[in-house]
Amino acid sequence: MLKKIDSSSQLEDLLKKEDKFFLLKHSLTCPISHAAYQEYEKYATENEGVPAYYLAVQEARPLSNEIAEKFEIKHESPQAILIKNGDAIWNASHWKITNRSLANAISENL
Repeated sequence: MLKKIDSSSQLEDLLKKEDKFFLLKHSLTCPISHAAYQEYEKYATENEGVPAYYLAVQEARPLSNEIAEKFEIKHESPQAILIKNGDAIWNASHWKITNRSLANAISENL
């Protein structure tokens, strides 16, 4: 199940409580982002062992910018990031966000 975040404090809480999790930066107006969101949602539903969070870029621009700066990952939307022990260890954007790429990210990085 996907959980939405939209504030810095929510991100900080996640970094404290979750060893690993996925985070998706999602655009509400982009068809590519919509397709990526569907793949992400499918992955999250089928693989509940790794928590999955998302943010809507239009609704949480400051948080989106903070994530880019904090993890030193150029902002893209859509963008999936795998975070482990407070570090971004994998990311993908646009059409590279698929159920398979998310599963591979877990198997190759954890």
